[in-house]
Amino acid sequence: MSSERAAEDNQRVWDVVVVGAGPAGASAAHAAACTGRRVLLLEKAELPRYKTCGGGIIGPSRDSLPPGFELPLRDRVHAVTFSLNGRLTRTRRSKNMLFGLINRPEFDARLVESAKDAGATVRTGVTVSRVEQHGAEVPDRRTVAVVLGDGEVVLARAVVGADGSAGRIGAHVGVKLDQVDLGLEAEIPVPEPVAEDWAGRVLIDWGPIPGSYGWVFPKGDTLTVGVISARGEGAATKRYLDDFIGRLGLAGFEPSVSSGHLTRCRADDSPLSRGRVLVCGDAAGLLEPWTREGISFALRSGRLAGEWAVRVSEAHDAVDARRQALNYAFAIKAGLGVEMGVGRRLLTVFSRRPGLVHAVITSFRPAWHAFAKITRGTTTLAEIVRTHSVARRALESMDRG
Repeated sequence: MSSERAAEDNQRVWDVVVVGAGPAGASAAHAAACTGRRVLLLEKAELPRYKTCGGGIIGPSRDSLPPGFELPLRDRVHAVTFSLNGRLTRTRRSKNMLFGLINRPEFDARLVESAKDAGATVRTGVTVSRVEQHGAEVPDRRTVAVVLGDGEVVLARAVVGADGSAGRIGAHVGVKLDQVDLGLEAEIPVPEPVAEDWAGRVLIDWGPIPGSYGWVFPKGDTLTVGVISARGEGAATKRYLDDFIGRLGLAGFEPSVSSGHLTRCRADDSPLSRGRVLVCGDAAGLLEPWTREGISFALRSGRLAGEWAVRVSEAHDAVDARRQALNYAFAIKAGLGVEMGVGRRLLTVFSRRPGLVHAVITSFRPAWHAFAKITRGTTTLAEIVRTHSVARRALESMDRG
């Protein structure tokens, strides 16, 4: 965008400014723009850009996409191979697709295009240095000042922070994180015979470090291979990835990309807003604690944040703005928060007894069916525990050790 256009835009106050154009931010911008409000989406990178991510699109992700959105699927998964640190390998298959696989640069760019089509204005290559709700940059109590890296000030009635777990907006809100994990990943181009062997099938390997696991996600002529474990086990996590790749017979292929990323889960009492500023996705620490799956949490929380940011933008005083922000927090906690609570319990069980989890999923047919339903989006972990007494009692038993 030219400097003249930027100056022209900033003569007005935006209804909603969204910081960060990943799945959470693009979803928030789309939801807000669909109401006809003036929406600005800011992104520090130029799109498309690479993001460390397995790229699995499960049912809840698919169901949260904008209407008419065409998923750029690289593969459709009908089988899952499970292993316990390379042992006790077993493959389970499904007649129906379990989930899809995408490349994040293409997926994220299409989400941003959907937000633009809905009416949002997008600016890339823009760094946000801070937000202010009081002070000289703020003309009145209904306005938030978003200060960019070059000193430019963008004014908004409401701001949505979707700039990642280490972003400026989460720090402004005071987001508290109580689980931090390190994910390492390699994009490995493979010959056609190797790609054909993996087509339609993923591998999940329960790893040697407590709470760790690895994955292989096929995407045409490239395999996305990664591992994740608790932060603080960096050297052991790197060894796990190297051993994992070697065990799979992929060590002879040169990765096109090798990357790492920290995932962060919110504490139960972590705030989701401050004044007229809301946070969603990674910026709010919203992801599934056991699998560390974040795309569905980003899409769902982003859509809610966009909808409630519109209500915040319409609030005429601090009391009403606070009421709308609390309603947003309630919506998040009643849905995603409950799922995160069950996920934390399962992570604790899995960290203590990965062999038990492996045996249950691979040998107990109802557990496999539950896994399939969760990935397809017909149920959730929280719903299974709530409605099935056997599952609830089993989890309570495992909670007790």
